[in-house]
Amino acid sequence: MLSMFRKTVFTIVAMVLMSGVALAGSSIVIKGSTTVLPIAQGTLEAFMKKHPDVQMSLSGGGSGEGIKALVDKTAHIATSSREIKKEEIALAKTKNVNPVAHVVAHDAIVPIVHPRNKVKNLSVDQLSQIYQGKITNWKEVGGDDLQIVVISRDSSSGTFESWDHFVMKKAKVTPRAQMLASNGAIVTAIAKNRYALGYLGIGYLDQSVKPLQVNGITATIQTALSKEYPFSRELYMYTDGNATGDVAKYLAFVKSAEGQKIVEKEGFVPLTK
Repeated sequence: MLSMFRKTVFTIVAMVLMSGVALAGSSIVIKGSTTVLPIAQGTLEAFMKKHPDVQMSLSGGGSGEGIKALVDKTAHIATSSREIKKEEIALAKTKNVNPVAHVVAHDAIVPIVHPRNKVKNLSVDQLSQIYQGKITNWKEVGGDDLQIVVISRDSSSGTFESWDHFVMKKAKVTPRAQMLASNGAIVTAIAKNRYALGYLGIGYLDQSVKPLQVNGITATIQTALSKEYPFSRELYMYTDGNATGDVAKYLAFVKSAEGQKIVEKEGFVPLTK
């Protein structure tokens, strides 16, 4: 698994930086999800060792930003922790862009707390009530008499939208919530605050935080693949049309046995296990 320092880096550039300029045929530009960032970085580095003639750049910013870059033709690959929206597809078609999804890994969104928090399990309904601001004290869910500090991803995040799908069901997050821009920032905030509750992709778990069960189910490779864990999802790379050339070679590498070993090394769930 990448160090926390590398996981909180929002922009990683390999050999060439191409941001906001027309795409060149000799390079691969990847933009998007901070959740998928460790997978993209690990596979990019391994791929470039095999193909030193291929120039590649990688940056985060969120799933929505990645899809926007694909639609605007400033990225060859958009990484996303959610499915592309109907309105994004419609906009893409107006610009003669045809987004094609490539599932590259599986993930589980895991609620996390400070290690000193004695709560071990929350139901989906309890999580929803907390994030709506209707449950405000840990003693209401079996914890200590402490006010809950709600921490969420920001609205440009695919993880935020997945949380909305799984937990909020279009209910509004309490305005008292702290909205943070990355999984790494979530880990840092929770590790420093014994009152706090947050959520992140499974690949970002480390010993500085404590994962919670959801409905009594622990997030693992097996429960994510079987979808027994209620917050299981796919992670995507999107291309404009079917991938060709070096982009196709890179995607094939990500999905290969070697690429999926990198997925697992980064703490995420490979396509098969």
